[in-house]
Amino acid sequence: MERFNLTGFRRFWAIARAYWFGDEKWKAGGLLLLITVFLLGYTGLSVVLNNKRGVLISALSAQDEARFWETVLVFIGVLVAYAPLLAGYEYLQKRLGLEWRRWLTGRFVGDYFRDRAFYDIQQFQPDIDNPDQRIAEDVKNFTQQSLALLLLVVSSVLQVIAFSSVLWGISKSLVGFLVLYALVGTLVTVLIFGQPLVRLNFEQLKREANFRFSLVRIRENAEAIAFYRGEAQEASQVNSRFMAAFENFKRLIIWELNLNALTNAYEFIPFVLPAIVVAPAVFAGDIEVGKVSEAQGAFVRVFFSLNVVVARFQELTSFGAGIDRLYGFAEALNHGEIEPTKPTVTQDATKPETTKPMSSQPEGERATPEPTALEDTEPETASQPKIAIATANSLSLEDFTLQTPNYQRTLVKDLSIQVPDHSGLLIVGPSGCGKSSLLRAIAGLWHSGSGTIHRPALDNILFLPQRPYMILGTLREQLLYPHTQQNVEDSALQTALETVNLANLAERFGGFDAIEEWGDVLSLGEQQRLTFARILLNQPDFAILDEATSALDLANEAKLYEHLRHSGTTYVSVGHRESLNAYHQTTLELGEDNTWTLKTSGLATADA
Repeated sequence: MERFNLTGFRRFWAIARAYWFGDEKWKAGGLLLLITVFLLGYTGLSVVLNNKRGVLISALSAQDEARFWETVLVFIGVLVAYAPLLAGYEYLQKRLGLEWRRWLTGRFVGDYFRDRAFYDIQQFQPDIDNPDQRIAEDVKNFTQQSLALLLLVVSSVLQVIAFSSVLWGISKSLVGFLVLYALVGTLVTVLIFGQPLVRLNFEQLKREANFRFSLVRIRENAEAIAFYRGEAQEASQVNSRFMAAFENFKRLIIWELNLNALTNAYEFIPFVLPAIVVAPAVFAGDIEVGKVSEAQGAFVRVFFSLNVVVARFQELTSFGAGIDRLYGFAEALNHGEIEPTKPTVTQDATKPETTKPMSSQPEGERATPEPTALEDTEPETASQPKIAIATANSLSLEDFTLQTPNYQRTLVKDLSIQVPDHSGLLIVGPSGCGKSSLLRAIAGLWHSGSGTIHRPALDNILFLPQRPYMILGTLREQLLYPHTQQNVEDSALQTALETVNLANLAERFGGFDAIEEWGDVLSLGEQQRLTFARILLNQPDFAILDEATSALDLANEAKLYEHLRHSGTTYVSVGHRESLNAYHQTTLELGEDNTWTLKTSGLATADA
């Protein structure tokens, strides 16, 4: 069966090994060793308790009061030590699982944001659905279930060793029958139920995540849906995704019903068989009646230890499905390798920056706004050209050709242009000609094409995307984003707000440390003005603006660009408004046929 073969184990180990052999191996190993000590202790005491339970029954049967009370005292004494050992074992197991989850979550979050992998996955790898669920839920299940199953196997082995000796002393035939019975049951369960249950569990995880994501989309786009009166359509989509999960779960519980019917009957026999086997010896007076209880207890312990696959089969199938999802996610984050690659190092101006390969497939539901369509194709090969990025003090494009990520459409061809320092470049053209895509290439998000982009390091460039991004945090953090740790006086923040015509914003919400859902409480125009204030506060050498004033009136637009012109920042804007020509020295006009035209505006002459 696929998820229980060597490939499945390799996938598990590829994810797990970094923690157990990494920088926290001594802490993890110490906790695991302590857990093993507790496990050994309470397993040994379990044998004693099982024995004393049989002695109690024998003492009652023989009406031996002294022996009975002596056994009760021993039983209570053992129980006093047994209870905290078992409780400590369970606590340490959960604590180690929590530590592992903390480490593995940090690892995945780091990989998710390293080299902007979150963008690549969303735009170009549609097979990696719901990365939020994989980080939040699949990592949690992986660490908890891995540890639980590992310790279950260790516990089972110890109990087989400990209780088999007890059982062997009572009846050797019971031991032989027990091993054969458990082996046959395991094989039958795995062969019949294995593949269907793993497949259905894998699909259930995906469909539940899709259903949850559809509800999140409603919350994030509530106003737009309300304006469109799209309630019926959205409700239909949510119900459709729920029904997909519902129908899959119906098939899943039918298979679980059959599995439970088999395992319930299969697991009933150990409670009866020991009594049947030992009864003749009891009737003949060869052994005490308490041996029946002792044999039954030992038999059940050994049986369920040998029978761990059957008893936990549903959990194992769910675990196998989770491993597949997590492994696929880890591969996507690290370009086919589970071990992360080293971060890209900024090179000098004579050497192109290394760029990471990207899948050629876009994500259907989350396709980028421009160009409007990215056709599915075969993955790109090493022979396909890539845009080179070289670090420089100014911004220029040399023999630049830009294509869609699937290399099926050319957007810009043979473009060579240099943006003078402390000036503005406006990019215009019809929708779909590649204006925003050109900005993505400058930002290093798209690599399909040829030629070289000379630009400063990204730390010296501030991008204002078409849709303002409002982070979760305080008003202070909104203004300083993405460099939220810098120490800026409130007076400077207030000056920036006044400059962008938001003078009363801090007072309105109770100060710069106020926390709100800023994307909901601010209008689109206020959001665009707030993000413009980020330029004034961060003072980047270069600013890239994609329709950054589209929601503003002409007066506010003029005021913001006037401040930008005199800030010393070199800026590149994308827009459709003719009014923008007045704030840029140069205009690059892109055509639908890959052509381009460079024009100089009257502002350049005035500035000269």
